[in-house]
Parts: sequence; structure tokens; C-alpha cells
Amino acid sequence: MSILIYTESENGKLKKAAFEVASYAAAIAAQNGLSVTAVSFNTDDTDTLGTYGVSKVLNVKNENLSEFNATLYADTILQAAEKETATLVVLGSSANDKFLAPMVAVKLNAGYAPNVVSLPESTNPLKVKRTTFTNKAFALTQVDTEKAVIGLAKNSFGLKEEQTTCTTEDFAPTIVESSSKVLSTDKATGKVTIADAEIVVSGGRGLKGPENWGMIEELADVLGAATACSKPVSDLGWRPHGEHVGQTGKPVASNLYIAIGISGAIQHLAGVNASKVKVVINNDPEAPFFKAADYGVVGDAFEVVPQLIEKLKEYKANNT
Repeated sequence: MSILIYTESENGKLKKAAFEVASYAAAIAAQNGLSVTAVSFNTDDTDTLGTYGVSKVLNVKNENLSEFNATLYADTILQAAEKETATLVVLGSSANDKFLAPMVAVKLNAGYAPNVVSLPESTNPLKVKRTTFTNKAFALTQVDTEKAVIGLAKNSFGLKEEQTTCTTEDFAPTIVESSSKVLSTDKATGKVTIADAEIVVSGGRGLKGPENWGMIEELADVLGAATACSKPVSDLGWRPHGEHVGQTGKPVASNLYIAIGISGAIQHLAGVNASKVKVVINNDPEAPFFKAADYGVVGDAFEVVPQLIEKLKEYKANNT
């Protein structure tokens, strides 16, 4: 018996979230005397999973699966779980993972617990702590089915090295033509993606126009951060929709989230609540975001941000 994980990758390289899922599964395996098997699609660096406790990788090399297809991926994970007699499947919480996990659960006839934030309190029966109500509360959920699927909340467990001898074998699942097909893919470009970023710098309508976005990008560059925006900004066409974060955009669970010129509508807060530290810069002291922030600066962004950039550059120059 083993624990099976799905390791998300892009352009043949594993994402950071894959290593967090591996770390989490390895910790459960260590507590229960089990092993961890990963299933990956067209990935080149599977050996690195051994650093995080994975014993075996089933690597699918199939050009028909080069683009994410939830139906075909779910079928493949089902076949991998059956091959490894896995009773627990662990995935992450990216947009693709949240689409994929319920389909895997249905195919396995398994209970599904999303947004899990810590190791199980027990494994027989499986009891896990997870966030609810857009990260405003926690729930202790018990899964009573023989098999279970866990969706690990991003940045909730971290990366834990557990060096293990890892073997990779080619896995050729039976592929049945899917009714859903990928017609085209539109990917956001940038130095750091929102999904993988430890720090996110986000701007709102307080920046007054797209011509002022340079200071957001400069601050992000100094911090090694990803850039993001509020919904009104993307709706106005100032920034691409791929940068829109919030309940109706991309969820953010970064270590640091800096909101500049964003008032903090409830839909935006719901999408960034999982961030560990939230910093707000706004000239309106009554902005709702201040109630949710860990740190707040009341001031004109056009004065505060350039000074912040200057101080950060000075600090980096004196500490490198």
C-alpha cells in the first residue's frame, strides 16, 4: 500500500507546489510506515522528488497529455492509484488541482477534503483540519470512505527535505479519447508567476492609470515578487486578466502580500486572506483593507512606494 500524489509541472519542470505536496505526503507516510509514489506528466526533473520523500515516480510520457486535460489526467491518476493500491491521493490547490481533485475522488469512490492546512489528526478514520468560509474559519473534517483525496492548501505545510532513494519508471496509462479538448492556451508572462510567488505586489485603481504601473513592477523586481492587480484594474484593461487576484480571480497564499491603492472589497479579501502577512498602502484611512492587514501605511502611494523602493535598494546594497 502507498500514498499517491499528483505533481504539477510546467514545460517539463516541477512546480514548487509539487515539492510541498511531496513533503506533506512523506510526513504522513513516515507516521504510518508507508511509501509515497508520485504520478507526473512529461516531466524532466522527477529525480528531485526524492529529496522530499518520494520513493517512486510514475512518469507519463505522452504528447497527447502535454496540455492539462482534467478528464484524461483523472483517468491516469485512477490507473496509477489502482497499480499502487493507494488509498490516499494528495494534490495541491492550484486552479487545475481544484478542477482535477473532485474528478479523481469520484473515479476512486473516495471522500474529498479540500483546503487542508495540516497533517491529519488521525488516519483511521482520516481527520483533517481545513479552511472554510474563504479562509475565515477552520473545520475538522472526517472522511469515512475507504479511500480519500486530500487537497493541500498552498503554502500551508512548506518544503521539508526527507532524502529518499527515488526510482522513476515510465507509466503508459490506457487513454480514451476525451470529449473535452484544449483548443488554445494563453499564458501570462513575467519573471515570477503569481502561483509560485513567495511575495506578491498588487495594485488597484488608486494608481490612477496604467502609465503609473512602473513603480509596481520596480518594487516587485527589488523584492523578487510577482505583480498582481485588483478586478477593476483588469476590467479597465490596465493589466492583463492573468494578474487579477481575488475571489473571482487567482487565489493568493503568499508569505507576503503588498496591496497598493486597493480599497479591499470583500471579494478581493476573500482571495488573498490565505497570505501570511498582508501590507496595505492607501491614502484612505477608512479603507476596509486596513481591518484585514497586518501592517498598514496611510499615505499617498506615489510618495510612499518610491521611498520604499529606495530603502529596499539601500538595504540590499549593504547586505549582499
